[in-house]
Amino acid sequence: MPELPEVEATRLSFADRITGGRVLSASVGLPLRWPLGIAPAQLVGRCVRGVRRRGKYLLLDLDEGLLLLHLGMSGSLSFTGEDAQAPRPRGPHDHFDLQTDRGLLRLNDPRRFGAVVWAASDSASIARKLLDGLGVEPLDASFEARAFHAALQKRRSAIKQVLLAGDVVVGVGNIYASEALFLAGIRPTLSAARISGPRAVKLHAAIRDVLGRALAAGGTTLRNYSNAVGERGNFQFEAKVYGRAGQPCTVCGSPIRLMRQGQRATYFCVQCQKA
Repeated sequence: MPELPEVEATRLSFADRITGGRVLSASVGLPLRWPLGIAPAQLVGRCVRGVRRRGKYLLLDLDEGLLLLHLGMSGSLSFTGEDAQAPRPRGPHDHFDLQTDRGLLRLNDPRRFGAVVWAASDSASIARKLLDGLGVEPLDASFEARAFHAALQKRRSAIKQVLLAGDVVVGVGNIYASEALFLAGIRPTLSAARISGPRAVKLHAAIRDVLGRALAAGGTTLRNYSNAVGERGNFQFEAKVYGRAGQPCTVCGSPIRLMRQGQRATYFCVQCQKA
């Protein structure tokens, strides 16, 4: 599943190129997770003012309304500029095309858990439904260690599950939660409420460090992720625990363990993450 670094890397790969473009056509393939909410033809003539990100959502600001895009479990965006060769013919997993005079933005999503949704504004009911419950952005200055600790004190669930929930801090997905907890020396099963102030500060720093390095590496490519211009991520080569079950810990040499939490794979070191 594309996580925050992959979504941000995708945004950076096409935002400047599509900004200022005028929509020439729009088309929808098979149904996605939610309906577009507007006839595709009504997007024609609208201008792209910019591309933002909120959590794992990309927001294409138009001169009238905005499009909220989510990549779901297996989705990816591609952008073919007007100066490039003609895009490949539309395939069976291409479910949304936005043709602008700057190029073609296309959503490919084999499992169709992604979405493209139109909203009249940020305050429209559909936009608020999708965005209002999201936590603090972990790479923003608003992600403050003391407030993070205070939020954890109210949660009795395992810390990894709290990170994945996205309502305390948004976008720390499965890969990066495992990596941040390893860096902070915290066992993934520990109740969030039992994390002390100093350890919360350490975890806060680890989240920012891991996500920052992942973004610099272009995200993580485990199967078929690439950004909107076809570039793959490289953070998988830096991972200390994720995907390394049975391999020696890079710190202590103990075998990395694998367990399941909420149907998700969790990787950790029993020696470096004792509690």
